[in-house]
Amino acid sequence: MPTVAVDKADLWERLGQEYSTEEFDKLCFEYGLELDEDTTAEVEAAIKAGLPAERPQLKIETPANRYDLLCIEGIARALRIFLQKAEAPQYKLVYPPGGESQLLTVSIDPEVKKIRPFFACAVLRNVTFTPRSYASFIDLQDKLHQNLCRRRQLVAIGTHDLDTLKAPFRYEAKPPKDIKFAPLNKVQEYTAEELMAVYESDKQLSKYLPIIRDSPVYPIIYDSEDRVLSMPPIINSNHSKITLNTKNIFIDVTATDQTKLDIVVNIVATMFSEYCQDPYTIEPVKVILPDGQTQICPDLSERHTTARASYVNACTGLSLKGPEVATLLRRMALHVNVSPSNPDELQVAVPATRPDIFHECDIMEDAAIAYGFNNLPHRFPATSTVAQPLAISKLSDIVRLEWALAGWIEVLPLILCSHEENFDFLNHADDGNTAVKIANPKTLEFQVVRTTLLPGLLKTIRENRSHPLPIKIFETSDVVFKDTTRERQARNVRHAAAVWCNKTAGFEVVHGMLNRAMKMLEIPLIGNEDTQAGTGYYIKESSDPAYFPGRAATIYYRVPPAKGHQGVKGSDVEIGKLGILHPTVLAKFEIGYPCSALEFTLEPFKKQMQKIWTNEE
Repeated sequence: MPTVAVDKADLWERLGQEYSTEEFDKLCFEYGLELDEDTTAEVEAAIKAGLPAERPQLKIETPANRYDLLCIEGIARALRIFLQKAEAPQYKLVYPPGGESQLLTVSIDPEVKKIRPFFACAVLRNVTFTPRSYASFIDLQDKLHQNLCRRRQLVAIGTHDLDTLKAPFRYEAKPPKDIKFAPLNKVQEYTAEELMAVYESDKQLSKYLPIIRDSPVYPIIYDSEDRVLSMPPIINSNHSKITLNTKNIFIDVTATDQTKLDIVVNIVATMFSEYCQDPYTIEPVKVILPDGQTQICPDLSERHTTARASYVNACTGLSLKGPEVATLLRRMALHVNVSPSNPDELQVAVPATRPDIFHECDIMEDAAIAYGFNNLPHRFPATSTVAQPLAISKLSDIVRLEWALAGWIEVLPLILCSHEENFDFLNHADDGNTAVKIANPKTLEFQVVRTTLLPGLLKTIRENRSHPLPIKIFETSDVVFKDTTRERQARNVRHAAAVWCNKTAGFEVVHGMLNRAMKMLEIPLIGNEDTQAGTGYYIKESSDPAYFPGRAATIYYRVPPAKGHQGVKGSDVEIGKLGILHPTVLAKFEIGYPCSALEFTLEPFKKQMQKIWTNEE
């Protein structure tokens, strides 16, 4: 959970009341926050000792999905509404005199698709900063960068003194040698290539350099006079830096994710719009997309949804009427009206500052918070149920138990591995349509989600090769494949795999492990030429570059025929492989002894598991 440090006296002033530490801790708890620390005692001790000290602070832990609470402005605003000292503000887009035709414009170059394709912006007019509100403005950007923005990899924020710039603006992507400007807090101009060297030793900025360093083009934002605003996600230009005297602020946000882009630009604009001469107003900007279409941003429109008082009551055990629930939701900064045609139905307008609300259950949670979790009635559940494991989990447990009883050791490697381990080390080629790849892997060891359990097992043997032979290990877990037919574009498949490492190959050993697993799953062994109706499994010699030639076999499972087709041969499905691993595979994993491996999927046996359960009942 993010921790936000706020000035204690400033917060009391915003809330219109002073609290003791215990009272404020209780208020935070009621709202879903946590007071982590009050530094008043430390400050007083430092002053007493004659040491320099800052003003007392309150360090407050906020929920990870409440981005509107990452600054004192958001926390004070939310608590004032919760305490019914203020109503939820209406954030408004205010066009300049002359209407839409007078809006600032930003044109986006098609080249940015290669590096950082999404862009949004906003303008805050006639802002009045104090030293503390200015520091809060900078701190909010840093908090967002470290959390939602994933250390600027997904989203980067830039803020500029608009009075030092001249519209229209351009968002482009150019080779680093063609970019030159004076970065923030420096007067000397550098090319982008030189900046990479300049900031290599900078403790704060060096960690962001890899985001774009290896790209042939870097993102860059210019004004109409070719003055640089910023080179996201690294640094802003010194020319447009904001100060305490800045009155008009231009906010730019670049991203690789559209959803997070929208959240960030809305949060930054709305949190500090209270300092505008006309509070809670934001001036929009016209963005010209690469295809020539235009859009107005930011989009501060409320999201309209419905909730039911009966649903809130069913989840909380309360007996509230529609207007009472509406009052609770207004305390959580939601705009609510009771439907005139149905008193149970609530028409809820979710503001742009609440991207954490997706479903009616989120609205119900807000109502419960406003009512007070400690005030909810204590009741025993009306029903009691006993959970039942998924069929695939039950299958895994059966295989896991039998192989463990056979004297084999279960291992639990990581589900992520390197691209080489998943493909090259097993003598397999990557067709580009099989493995789910990590977009920004932290290290070379975590590049793809494994499509086979073998790399993890072989790495385990490599790290334990000093142990006495034989080494007998297994794993029953998920692998992941790309699947464009699914909404999430991937699917999990449960596999079981075992590897035997000894002075002799041991093909017969892993074959025996397969037979034992199938016996416990009640899958009979059949001949591969058996044309009789029914189901079962068989193995057939095959070739696979991961296995020694002539010492590999494919495992087939005969799927039962459909109902009404008795006497008809079922279809044969390949479910796995077993064999003696190829010496080049062992050499790549630094294993000096022969190994035999077995791997197969458990997915086709789920119906068989259901049949066993039915018979047990």
